[in-house]
Amino acid sequence: MPTMMERADSEDPFEVSEFVRFGLRFGVTTALHPFEYAKVLMQIGFEPIPAVPGRTLFGKPTLVLPNVFQYAAHIKHVDGFYGCFRGLSAKIIGNWLSAHYSEKIADNLGLEEVKPPVSKGKSKNDESSAEQNDQDVDENFKKQLKRNLVVHTAGVVISQPFHVISIRMMAQFVGREKIYSGLWQSIREIWSQDGLFGFFAGFVPRLLCDIGCLIISSSATYLVSKYLIREQEGRVYFATLSQFFASSMFYPYHVVSTCMIVNGTRLKAGNLPNMEPYLNWRDCYGKLKAAGNHKRGSSLFFRYSSRPLKSTLSGAYVPYPELKKY
Repeated sequence: MPTMMERADSEDPFEVSEFVRFGLRFGVTTALHPFEYAKVLMQIGFEPIPAVPGRTLFGKPTLVLPNVFQYAAHIKHVDGFYGCFRGLSAKIIGNWLSAHYSEKIADNLGLEEVKPPVSKGKSKNDESSAEQNDQDVDENFKKQLKRNLVVHTAGVVISQPFHVISIRMMAQFVGREKIYSGLWQSIREIWSQDGLFGFFAGFVPRLLCDIGCLIISSSATYLVSKYLIREQEGRVYFATLSQFFASSMFYPYHVVSTCMIVNGTRLKAGNLPNMEPYLNWRDCYGKLKAAGNHKRGSSLFFRYSSRPLKSTLSGAYVPYPELKKY
């Protein structure tokens, strides 16, 4: 029978690894929050720094908007260093609860994480074992996809109320309000104004974005790994590329979710003239796409205004002077 010291030693590696993972996640989230802050303001269409004439990467004249570093520097200039981390506390709480409980929900539903079997490869003497291995890979992909769907869905549901609070805290930068100045004050504000459904504003487009990226990237990686790429290193690279393209494909739903979280609230950022009213998230998507604003914030370094650059008058044309009566 193992002693208490032996049980403690056997549990230490797991506990330390969990603590280290949480610490790394916390550090990365904190370090990148000022840029995420700037991205949220871009998504709701707030541009405090005017665009300047410039050129695209292909040399076409256009109006250039500030990149994410200039935008974050502007936030720091207005609110100071600590002002760049507005909304971080609610975001961290939501992320921790989501990561902790979404996995447990999947485990309680009997959807255990699948470890892929080691591929034995094809041989001339053992074709049946290769076919069995392919069947195991197919079955493992289905099981893992089901688990991931449950984990991601539960994660979005759990974290959405805190995500709403975090976004609205950051959106206060536009109108300089202090309505969402703390976690409990934000909860009371949302409950009094919108009730229970207020905590899930923008939930549907955010869920569609998350689930859509998961299905597309996972399926593409599985198919390519099964029929085209056999090397493990190549599969890892393709998985990264597939996640990037899937996130780019569903990015407009991310913008719609952010806008719907702010739209119609007591914040100036969610009302005219800063944002027009939307009936629902589909109406928001349609209007943003019609105006060419459904991908706001997707480019963090090379940002161009959707407003066309006005050409200057040439010297061949001089307008007549305006006649005034005295």
